[in-house]
Formats: sequence, structure tokens, C-alpha cells
Amino acid sequence: MLQESVDVLIIGAGPSGCVSAAYLHKKGIKVKVVEKTKFPRIVVGESLIPRVMDHFAEAELFECLDAMNFEKKLGARFIRGEEICIFDFSNKFSEGWDWTWQVPRADFDNTMAQEVIRKGIDLEFESEVVSVSFKGKNSTTVVKDKDGHLKEIHAKFIIDSSGYGRVLPRLLDLDTPSQLDPHSSIFTHVVDINRPEGEEGTMISFDILETEVWLWVIPFSNGNTSLGVVGPTDFINSLSANKDNVEALKNAIQLSEFYIKRFSGVDFIFKPIKLENYSRSVKKMYGDGFALTGNSSEFLDPVFSSGVAFATESGMLAAKLYLKESQGITVDWETEFTGYMKRGIAVFTTYVKEWYTGNLQTLFFHQPENQDVKRKICAVLAGYVWDENNPFVKKHDNLIKNMAHILQMGGE
Repeated sequence: MLQESVDVLIIGAGPSGCVSAAYLHKKGIKVKVVEKTKFPRIVVGESLIPRVMDHFAEAELFECLDAMNFEKKLGARFIRGEEICIFDFSNKFSEGWDWTWQVPRADFDNTMAQEVIRKGIDLEFESEVVSVSFKGKNSTTVVKDKDGHLKEIHAKFIIDSSGYGRVLPRLLDLDTPSQLDPHSSIFTHVVDINRPEGEEGTMISFDILETEVWLWVIPFSNGNTSLGVVGPTDFINSLSANKDNVEALKNAIQLSEFYIKRFSGVDFIFKPIKLENYSRSVKKMYGDGFALTGNSSEFLDPVFSSGVAFATESGMLAAKLYLKESQGITVDWETEFTGYMKRGIAVFTTYVKEWYTGNLQTLFFHQPENQDVKRKICAVLAGYVWDENNPFVKKHDNLIKNMAHILQMGGE
């Protein structure tokens, strides 16, 4: 069996894996990336949030992505019947990026992967992890290529950025039930032939069909649009008696007063994909010789587009902490990695839960708008969830609920 040795093996060539690889490579670390699929490939997670731009810039991946002229995302719109709430990322409490992108992930991820290769990083597509074993912090990973040939990769550290593949959680029995209620989604891309001119045609929107059911609309710069429905799994399953994803998504479109004319009868570019009970969690986020990043550790919910930001946040952090260890500096992974990530995840978890209770929607749509509250919530939606100067970060576990109850009782 062929063998090779590297400092860090990265599993997965999505945003988390590419950010980790690019950062470590520029620091002189020998990195190898293995990716099970062949790029470009369809994947969900097409709406980003501004915090992610910090990671692309630090990993020196921003320029190649910016050159693709992806649709700029300046904020987000939430629709509930005739009520509209718009968040502008330039009007937020915390310092940070004021914009990001809306991206077809096939093109987006492939652009990053090709830039990683151009930088001289060994990235191997269609290479599946078969097994992994550890001796102390050193690991031996067996991978299989598309022709069935096996190879051993010896590494001092593994960063698992395998996303929904969840390689190490599966092989090391690290999966644990999510604390969020079971939700599912069905999505596709459409030929947006009825797209309006100007801002209306390019703005990302979340159309609330019921308190726990919503439609996402993510326009791309190539003229296509990502369209998806999200809701409790039982509701999503009820959209089609035959469990037909095409029928289910068409039925969901019919429920949207705002978008029914724009998207009725449009062509689906690919057969709609269903993600069932998508929320994920793990027993631990690291161990001797490995760290879990992105969706391979925690995935919450698509409602606030936090997935890619948490993926690159954890990918960059894992890379930095490994670098410290490689320089002989002691790292407290429980505090510096798990503790840090869990603080941000906890904030977004509260926002997801309070979205589905309706409490957060009460704050979004209350009139007149409280501009101070809106700016502070906007900073959270932009991904700046570690800024404890923001009371909507520091007191996230009770502030939304308390404020919503006050408003529901007729207070201001």
C-alpha cells in the first residue's frame, strides 16, 4: 500500500477545509487535503454572513473569490404577509464587514479549491477516507481513490472539515442528538425568468409561510436563484403525499403570496434535494490529534445563514491552534477551541430557537421599529456573536424572550 506523510491532513475541500489549508500552507506547514467528491458539486449553504469575510481575507482567498463577481449581499429581508423587515449590515452594533456574497456553492467552492491547488497545496479529489487510527496524536488514515486503490496517510494532526460527510464523528462514534427540534428542507435552483429589475431582484429574502415554515430566495449574479422551503420535518413531508420533492417544492411556492407569481411555472435546474433532520451535534469537538470543524461538528439551521461562517471560524481556529502546538506552545483545546466555538454556537442556537417560537419574529416586525435594538440584532445576524459588548450577545439566553413578551403585552 502506498504511504505518505504530512503535518496536517484535512478532510474535505469546502470553505472550512480550504481556509485551514491556505492558512497553514502560508505558515510553512505541510498540508494535504482529501475530498470525497469531484468538484464542482451541488451543496447547500449559499447565503453567507459578513463574519466569514474575515476568514477569507486572512487565508488570502478573498481576491480569487471577489474576482468571480458573485452577487453582493448587503443585508437580509424577512417577509410575513404584508409585513417587511430589512436588516442592513452597514447599520450594525459591532465593527466588521458590511457585506458578503450570495453564491452558487458549486462555483464558489471550486474557485477556492483551485486557488488552494494554485498555491501549491496537495488537494486530492475523489479520495474517500476508509479508516483512521491514532497512536497518541499521530494518525494513520487509509483513503481510497476513485479506482479503488488504497493509500495510507500519516499525519501529526487531522482537521475534519468533511461537512455532512461527518467522517470522524462517524468513524469515532462522536455523534450525539441535536438540542434543536427536527426540521428539514427541500431546495433547488431555478431559472429566474421573472426576476424584477434592481434591488428587488437581487435581495435575499426569507418569506414566512407559517411561524415555523419559511421559504428562502437567494438570487445569484448568473441569473439563477436558489429556492428552498424549511419547516418541521412532519410539515415538509406533508407537502407531497408521494414524497416527491418536485411536487413538494411546487406546493410550497403556492403558499407564498409574495413569490407565487415570480416562481410559479419556472424551470428547476436540478431535481430538488431534501435535507431531512439536518441539525447535528457531537459529543466533543476535538481529541488527541484531531479537531472537528464546520458541519462535521455542529450544524444548527439555515434560517440565519450561519453555517459557512461557523465552518470557517472553526477551521481557521483549529489551524491556528495546531500551529501554536507545532511551535511548542501549550494549547488548552477545551477552552481555546471548544469553549470559544460553543459561546458563538450558543448565541445562534438561542436565535434559532426563538425564531421558531415566534419571539424573534415579534421583535423583527414590531412597529415602530426600535433602531437601537435592530442594530444590535443585526450585528448578531452578521456573525459577530463573540462581541459581549452587545447585550443581544451577552444576554442572548433571556433578552429576546423577555423583550418579546413585553411587546406582546403592549409595552414598548
